[in-house]
Amino acid sequence: MTYHALAFFDLDGTLLDQDSTITPEIRQAMAQLKENGVLPIIATGRTEIEITAIKRDAGINSNIVMNGAFIRLDGKQVYEEIIDQTLCARFLGVAHSQGQEVSFYNEKEIWASGTTPDLAKAYALIHSDVPEIAPLKYQTEKVNMLLVLGQDGDARYLDEFPELTFYRNGKYSIDTVLNGTSKGAAVRRLLDMPEFKGLTTYGFGDGSNDFALLEACDHKIAMGNALPALKEVATFVTKKNTEGGIVHALKHFDLI
Repeated sequence: MTYHALAFFDLDGTLLDQDSTITPEIRQAMAQLKENGVLPIIATGRTEIEITAIKRDAGINSNIVMNGAFIRLDGKQVYEEIIDQTLCARFLGVAHSQGQEVSFYNEKEIWASGTTPDLAKAYALIHSDVPEIAPLKYQTEKVNMLLVLGQDGDARYLDEFPELTFYRNGKYSIDTVLNGTSKGAAVRRLLDMPEFKGLTTYGFGDGSNDFALLEACDHKIAMGNALPALKEVATFVTKKNTEGGIVHALKHFDLI
């Protein structure tokens, strides 16, 4: 199918409801988008194994995950970035010196270096299972993203790891990727593909890792529950995710 536009959707606080699920209204809207020549693409800090049911329920087969570290288009992997083992080891050492643990991500699995109270709290916020504990698994498996499990110490990570980018999207964790990696960078990579050059883009988000997403898109839509600063850079502020905000915005732009 030939598309005339791309629509990028954050998940938590955006496409998902308060229970981190896809409502029937959202599923219908995504189907209408595709019928109208608009390709819906998930753009999230989560990885693929966390969103299998979400993709199925939404009828979406393309995604930017781990804040842009991995891209799949129509079921086919088109891009990924890998954090090398030496950097992972150094990062884990700093985390441990602060009494914190780290989760390691690739598109197929998640594992953590150890158990802390913040581990359970971080995953409970997004209604996800706690990952397996495997302290040395990063030495044999590829890593696309790290997740700091802690409520403080952000400044030290920023000082000691200029080669990394940090997104604190919740009280208990910090998404960590290679410097320059973002949802927005992933959008630009897709727009460099011949089949997508010149297409109109729509970005939907609510959190700190959505600034780059909105910046990269022609139409920047912030949810009614978004950070105030994100609303300031948006070209349109829709209703909250729990109040039909996605459908409201799609109708506003005559996409459905």
